[in-house]
Amino acid sequence: MSYRILAINPGSTSTKVAIYEDGSELYTEVLEHTTSELETFERVSDQYEMRERAVLRSLKAHGYEPQSLSAVVGRGGMLPPVRSGAYEVNPKMVERLRDNPVFEHASNLGALIAYEIATSAGVKAYIYDSVRVDELNDLARISGMPEIPRESNSHALNARAMALKVAKAEEKSYSDMNFIVAHMGGGISLSVHERGKMVDIISDDEGPFSPERAGRVPCKQLVNMCYGGAYDFNAMKRVMRVGSGLKGYLGTADAREVENQINQGDEQAKLIFEAMAYQVSKGIGELATVVEGQVDAIILTGGLAHSKRLRDWIQKRVAFIAPVKVMPGENEMSALAQGILRVLRQEEKARLYTE
Repeated sequence: MSYRILAINPGSTSTKVAIYEDGSELYTEVLEHTTSELETFERVSDQYEMRERAVLRSLKAHGYEPQSLSAVVGRGGMLPPVRSGAYEVNPKMVERLRDNPVFEHASNLGALIAYEIATSAGVKAYIYDSVRVDELNDLARISGMPEIPRESNSHALNARAMALKVAKAEEKSYSDMNFIVAHMGGGISLSVHERGKMVDIISDDEGPFSPERAGRVPCKQLVNMCYGGAYDFNAMKRVMRVGSGLKGYLGTADAREVENQINQGDEQAKLIFEAMAYQVSKGIGELATVVEGQVDAIILTGGLAHSKRLRDWIQKRVAFIAPVKVMPGENEMSALAQGILRVLRQEEKARLYTE
């Protein structure tokens, strides 16, 4: 039986949409939303009808009707902690993401849009590997401050998809292998997968700096900055999230531009770019201890994995731990569709959201 799946991945200023048939991409499009358009909405959740209309227009323009779909999958949003894999979107999930998300984020719109389109088409809507996937073991939850337990926020969707892909290529089961995955994009997160569970992570605010984000920084100096008077709450968040990393040191978040600077002999650019690779390597080494060094493969993925220079620096430092597999790109749309294809083929079972 053939299965046609619509995948929807909302971002802060765009919505990615794609249709896959039996795992093969039929079409994909990035729907841009202007600042003036987005500013008319008080809350992120208020945008879902506008974005849904844009998705439907895209389908129509490419000759697809919602009634031709077998399922719709949206990017999983900011729910309370959930398990890995698929969840069927139900009214309880819609209500939570619309009215009381853990925090406002564009990914919350994925389930809302998917549910509306799927309902009108008479099929089911799903999310897959939400950013809130939490399979941490008890030791991993301890931070050092009782008031601040560690939480699981990572690029779970792409990380698990790449781990599953490597396991399949090795003709083994994901649940029988141990992986460390470094997702390197606008933010960098790392995860360790032990026998089919993501048992620990290094989130993008507690590990390597990235093109725009600060990552882990010295706590005492950070506290001094927060209370020094130069920054209010929102300004400090902007510095940490979009004004640090490569952007803070070099004035650009574009890794390709940084590499051009290095090629032209800029020693500062080389130092900072290599420092980012150095910190990723340290994170990989840190997570290797979780599985006592028993790592089947280290996977480098995300947009930054296209950089041979960055990959080579990392591989030089971590190859002693395990073989390094390079799988560049975000791969999120394919990961969404492949996950739900496994559900439709009854290779996986979707969970029911009950929170």
